[in-house]
Amino acid sequence: METRRPELIKGNGYESRDGPMIVVSNRAPIEYYLDGEGSLRRRLTAGGVSAALTSISNYMPVTWVASASSAADRLVAADNRPLALGENGSLRLVAAPADAYDLFYNSFCNPLLWFVQHSLYHSLPGREAVQETLRAWEHGYLPVNQAIAEAVATELQAYGGRGWVMLHDYHLYAAPLFIRNLCPEAVLQHFVHVPWPCLDAWQHVPRPIVDSIVEGLLANDSVVFQTEGSAQEFLLTCWALFPRAKVDFNNGSVVYRGHHTRVWANPMSVDVFELRSRLSSPEARPYFERLEREAAERTIVRVDRLDPSKNILAGLQAFDLLLRNHPEWSGRVTFLSFLIPSRTKIAEYKKYAERVFSTVRDINARHGRADWTPIKVFYEHNRLQSLVALTLYDVLIVNSVADGMNLVSKEGPVLNRRDGSMLLSVTAGSYQELRDGALAVSPDNVAGTADALHRALTMSPEERHERATLLRRAVLRHDFSRWLQLQMEDLTAIESTKPAPAAA
Repeated sequence: METRRPELIKGNGYESRDGPMIVVSNRAPIEYYLDGEGSLRRRLTAGGVSAALTSISNYMPVTWVASASSAADRLVAADNRPLALGENGSLRLVAAPADAYDLFYNSFCNPLLWFVQHSLYHSLPGREAVQETLRAWEHGYLPVNQAIAEAVATELQAYGGRGWVMLHDYHLYAAPLFIRNLCPEAVLQHFVHVPWPCLDAWQHVPRPIVDSIVEGLLANDSVVFQTEGSAQEFLLTCWALFPRAKVDFNNGSVVYRGHHTRVWANPMSVDVFELRSRLSSPEARPYFERLEREAAERTIVRVDRLDPSKNILAGLQAFDLLLRNHPEWSGRVTFLSFLIPSRTKIAEYKKYAERVFSTVRDINARHGRADWTPIKVFYEHNRLQSLVALTLYDVLIVNSVADGMNLVSKEGPVLNRRDGSMLLSVTAGSYQELRDGALAVSPDNVAGTADALHRALTMSPEERHERATLLRRAVLRHDFSRWLQLQMEDLTAIESTKPAPAAA
């Protein structure tokens, strides 16, 4: 089905407004790398969030500010010039000192903050060394956030310090306060892609750091979460930590030190036009030919970063149990698992990856035959190949422990060509939107997930079509253009309350 890009954004004056639109994230939407001959190349960054956000530049002119996270990125950043991005955008890479970035990314953001926010801290013994955490915060997280903030301020100063700044995710909680101090009149909006956990989860982080994280977020004019549940948990955190703050749970706002912050939810979605356009490109054809050969009578697909929060092990164990309980599927079903390398320098991720690959080997040895390999793993950065895989699943499995949203669960239904079924974790942020069409699974219930796999594989064509239609409609009802439209309306409303700049 052909899809045209909606015109909800274009024509509403955002393209011609007097002031910059600055998107800020740790990860750039494109990354640089050195090929086998030492030449500098660029490619789309792996991951649904980065790919989705890239679409912003297709709707309006933007300047993107992001960290130079690799050696190749640093080579590009050394030129200190804007890089072309999409139809209307430019990218500026910020190279913080390498040792500071290592502490920021590999010691604070991912081994600590990511696990706390996904309520997985119990699985990381020995991570509560206060001095180690404080060092990573003071010499890593804060310097990187300050470097990003200064780059944003430089862009804003060309417009008298005014403009729209849309910050993204947990890497940049401290940046809004730095930007606010440098450019008090800027409009700051922060979108948090990960879940905001219950207050008890924050006990694993030193209290001064937690206070600083919340204060940084409250320097924004607006803080946006994926779900209403996360928005309410954030309001509760503000109420518990700052007794003098005025927290309005009904209207979603916090007034702290005289500054008003709106707190609300706007589920992230996907750019259906962009996704389908990529699949119609000549580059996609070889992947269709290859993956159609890999498919079986029934094909199960998963597409995920190799991350403990994605619960890949439990999905494999459920598939193993399916084959044990229902030997009639032997030779008839293949599990294609597209796993994206993620945070490979962090010990917890390395250990988890080893367990995943060991489990795959065991299952294939237990059930495989000379003419049939039950599980085939594609372990690489190859987004186009993953998108092609989503067109051919009979069952898509999304059984994450916790997800802010999970965009694969939205990409799959709008790309799939087989009326495929989807198993969706009740703890994924997308569950509330997609539950009418999905088969619900509990991430810690392996037996229940195995039963859901069997149900999906044996579902009647009529029910498959009905559920697939419900899923597609839910995604299209709140697609990327709708998400962005609401973000822009929020920024516009904030700007209308700002005092006009003083005359020169």
